[in-house]
Amino acid sequence: MTGADILVVGGGVAGLSVACQLAPYGRVIVLERENATGYHSSGRSATYYHFGIGNRPVRLLTKASGAFFSNPPPGFTDVPLSTPAPAMMVVRDGQDEVFESNLAEMAAITGTAHEISASQMHALVPVLKLGGEGITRGLLDPAAARLDGHALMMGYTRGLRAAGGQVVTDAEVLMAERRAGQWQLRTSRGDYAAPVLVNAAGAWADELARRAGVVKLGLTPLRRTIISFQPPPGVDVRGWPLVRSLANEFYFLPEAGHLLASPADETASPPCDAQPEEYDIALAAWRIEEVTTMAVRQVLHQWAGLRTFTADRVPVAGFATDARGFFWLAGQGGYGLQTAPAMAAAAASLITGCAWPEALALAPADLAPSRLPGV
Repeated sequence: MTGADILVVGGGVAGLSVACQLAPYGRVIVLERENATGYHSSGRSATYYHFGIGNRPVRLLTKASGAFFSNPPPGFTDVPLSTPAPAMMVVRDGQDEVFESNLAEMAAITGTAHEISASQMHALVPVLKLGGEGITRGLLDPAAARLDGHALMMGYTRGLRAAGGQVVTDAEVLMAERRAGQWQLRTSRGDYAAPVLVNAAGAWADELARRAGVVKLGLTPLRRTIISFQPPPGVDVRGWPLVRSLANEFYFLPEAGHLLASPADETASPPCDAQPEEYDIALAAWRIEEVTTMAVRQVLHQWAGLRTFTADRVPVAGFATDARGFFWLAGQGGYGLQTAPAMAAAAASLITGCAWPEALALAPADLAPSRLPGV
């Protein structure tokens, strides 16, 4: 039996970030069921930092994470974690209500998001169909940035190991029980024990709770599809912003000279190694052709990932009410990377009793699992 002060189940960005935060307080071991960290959702993200997704609590978590990306701790990374890259949020005819509500909230939180004209939208992304059945209104989020998700997770891993922590891969949790003041776990890589168990298992978080005899939160994994395709001949897309529908119909963005696009699909799925389906691949292409003059003649690559949500779509950070030492860090949805620093700081505060993050304009109760129905 390998002992630790804290066991973290899940080697995505949620698990690695909180493990790094906790490592100075005791021996931390991360247990990851796959043969590499970041295999599922964390490694399949479009890696953008922006305020066009999520509700108000998510946007506040995003804002509280911004300073970490622009000014990470010394030695955390030798490459930039973020590169400024504006995001454009758009709507079509009949979607003015969603536009106005998002504009007001984003402007209040960022202080910089603002509506832009049709001519400004055209200057930024000349292929947009504007007016009529195309794009009717747009806002620009200058506070947005591209994130280097790999560098972020490697930085957290280095920080964890430098503080004496450990990452164990191929370590699926087969059984978990509370005994003699310890969480005792049997895994495919051996047995582990610690007084605190952090459930950062992503789409498998409810399944881990079931195996531990803890009341589940009712988390919902939803599949999302991304495709890549070539831009029109002779068109340099490198300076284009992320373009996202505020009505969650699509998004597209430049990536290494190509374009990535998604139909913003949300298909309920069991926890699994998500794979794209032909319908969603075709839907992605169709929605891009519907709002731009581009033709998706060939899909170069396609993939899918699971975005796991709570009932209110706000992530969870807090101890279970029915199991001593069982800590939930789950439900990051599609914003796990861009909220990771704030979520990790909040979780570390709750686990260790250290000060609540000053930059986070949320209270512990806003993230607590007890807020959810049936918990």
